[in-house]
Amino acid sequence: MSMKDISKEKKDMINLSRRSFMVGSMKTSLFMAFGAAAVPSLLSAKENIETKQFSPNIWFEMDTDGNVTVNIAKAEMGQHIGTPIARILADELECDWDKVSIVHVDTDPKWGYMVTGGSWSIFHTYKPMSQAGAAGRMVLIDAGAKLLGVPADSCKAEKGFVISGNKKISYGDIVANGKVDKTFSADELAELPIKPGKKRHLIGVNADYKALDIPPKTNGTAVYGIDVEVENMLYARPILPPTRYGSAVTNVDDSKAKSLPGYKGYKVLTDPSGTIEGWVTVLATDYPTAIKAVDLVKVSYNAGKTANVSEADIQKEGERIVRDRKEGTVFVDEGNIELAQTKAAQTIEGLYTTATANHFQLEPLNAIAEFKGGKWHIHTGNQWQSLTLPTVAKAAEVPESDVILHQYYLGGGFGRRLYGDWIVPALLTAKAAGQPVKLVFMRPDDTLFDQPRSASTSLFNASFDENNQFLGMEHALAAGWPTLKMAPGFLAPGVSGEGKVDMFSASGADHWYTMSHHRARAVNNKIAQDTFTPGWLRSVGQGWIVWGLESFIDEVAMKANKDPVDFRLAMLDGKGKQGGKAPESVGGATRLANTLEILQKKTANVKLGVDEGIGYSVSAGQERTMPAWLATAAHVHVNKRTGKITVKKLWVVSDAGIVIHPDGAMAQLEGSLLWGLSLALFEHNEVKNGQVSKTNLHTYLPLRMNDVPEMDIELVESDEFPVGLGEPGVIGVAPAIGNAVYQAIGVRLRHLPMLAQHVTTALKA
Repeated sequence: MSMKDISKEKKDMINLSRRSFMVGSMKTSLFMAFGAAAVPSLLSAKENIETKQFSPNIWFEMDTDGNVTVNIAKAEMGQHIGTPIARILADELECDWDKVSIVHVDTDPKWGYMVTGGSWSIFHTYKPMSQAGAAGRMVLIDAGAKLLGVPADSCKAEKGFVISGNKKISYGDIVANGKVDKTFSADELAELPIKPGKKRHLIGVNADYKALDIPPKTNGTAVYGIDVEVENMLYARPILPPTRYGSAVTNVDDSKAKSLPGYKGYKVLTDPSGTIEGWVTVLATDYPTAIKAVDLVKVSYNAGKTANVSEADIQKEGERIVRDRKEGTVFVDEGNIELAQTKAAQTIEGLYTTATANHFQLEPLNAIAEFKGGKWHIHTGNQWQSLTLPTVAKAAEVPESDVILHQYYLGGGFGRRLYGDWIVPALLTAKAAGQPVKLVFMRPDDTLFDQPRSASTSLFNASFDENNQFLGMEHALAAGWPTLKMAPGFLAPGVSGEGKVDMFSASGADHWYTMSHHRARAVNNKIAQDTFTPGWLRSVGQGWIVWGLESFIDEVAMKANKDPVDFRLAMLDGKGKQGGKAPESVGGATRLANTLEILQKKTANVKLGVDEGIGYSVSAGQERTMPAWLATAAHVHVNKRTGKITVKKLWVVSDAGIVIHPDGAMAQLEGSLLWGLSLALFEHNEVKNGQVSKTNLHTYLPLRMNDVPEMDIELVESDEFPVGLGEPGVIGVAPAIGNAVYQAIGVRLRHLPMLAQHVTTALKA
């Protein structure tokens, strides 16, 4: 599939309500499906579903006992996504929640475009699943009314029954006895009303409604990618080359490994897709032998050109390109920044940086590749099947229709499992071996092959008039771009139509503050880009961009002699484009201001000790086109002798529209806040000799339990369109902490993570 096709498929996935919808009886079930197009069919719904004339997406089905199975075309990686999607549908369908189950599906084309990331899942499925549930309810009421012998307008649906006065019939009996055959056109579907908030009983409530994925995770029946086995398979472990790109194998000596019982040799891999270069994999009848064999097989290489690249090289290049206005692409250009700078009586500058950081998801990378029945079957957990499948097919040198990705639970994704590049060596090894292969990465292998969050550089320049009033800001930001490597079709044009921008690596710079003059320029750091595959890590660009932005906003406020919170509120006025648009950002910046006002009141009476401070930040989710409005505050203590920063408490006020599954939303925010804290104070992995230097968790040190602060999280009640909460909590933590450190001891930190030595060095300066 070309990137043009991918973009079209993505758009179609978001706009499922522009497709027809079919409800039809077939054998002992009632099937409900979106058609692949909005074009009317000469066939009935039942015939369409039976013949798959339009390759319909069978979104859910109901049996004669009233059991509802909801097919989930999203990856489950700990975010419990199946439960809220099923709740959206069940609330409108008025079925019995205790009879609802979910199934995670494979990459059959009928499911359409498949991606789980960007906090998109609820945002993309809320409207179509609501309308699908409403359509199903209407059809069941009509069919139930006929079986009861009453007018349909005398009936209501409730908890799996159609009820008219003292008469009622179960959904199961309707399925068993009713002959349902109904097609809704795209326009008819779009006109179906969605329940108002006061009529909901599953959405937005914290009642004791089961989370559908938790029982299998707790009773051991959940199957993760690493659990899967197939007949006649060999185990494999990779030997990674000295550079991500450009290395070539010159010699392999496996003489010492041959003494291992179960050792089955090695394969030097040649990849038609160009995903991997210079790879060797070892084979064994069991995985412990494969682990041992890697240590005994000696591989010689001609190393790639990045073999000597260091973190310092990446940061040096980052500063060079943000200071050179000829580099990169302008994607925000409002007012006249040159005029503002010319007229400025004073200016200030801030250079903010972040270190390379890794995913370290709990389950290491793994995949089974098996050629069976003329097709390649891949068993793994993957977040972006529609992006991954074309690459896997290219590596196998087969049509995409000859590859099936079988989906399993993910033991953590956080963006690492979006682009399934680890599948390629599994497939190539299986192809070379002529039998199924299960490739499993050890933690060091996983880390070296990670797609880390690139080291980054952000340069800010603010202008002030003779009265010290803020005029405007210029912002240049640089890093390695994930989308450039893995999904170039998603690059966006600059404001002038020239150049391209990875908006995943620029979001956040197009902020919600009203400024008379504002320019933002994004630059790809080619040294980072060439050294590794930059990755999408939870919160993506906003995780490092807003660190600099919200820290610098504090600097601007201080220069203008304004309180940092009041300064922000004055610019969050919702004027012009900052007013937002329907449906995703109604209210715009005024809703963000509301979260900050609530937060300001929450923290107003906190008593601060010596060397303590409270810092604030605001953020708006991963993307401007899908904002979750968050205000964050951090209460910190700084030990001026040791430099240690202790975060005593974090507050977050969030407005994410309708919250489908409040318990899940709270869990997402708690987890993302802690990840944001981890990235703010601990996580970093310097590049040395072309690779990340820390390959396991004894040296790469994330947040530990003794550093977990008290957390106060408030979800603002709202009936606005729901947006995602998987990532936004990460974003505001670091700048809130940095601003709190300044309030506590008068030191401005400008690098993530904020290590103790940075504090002591700054104090000495």
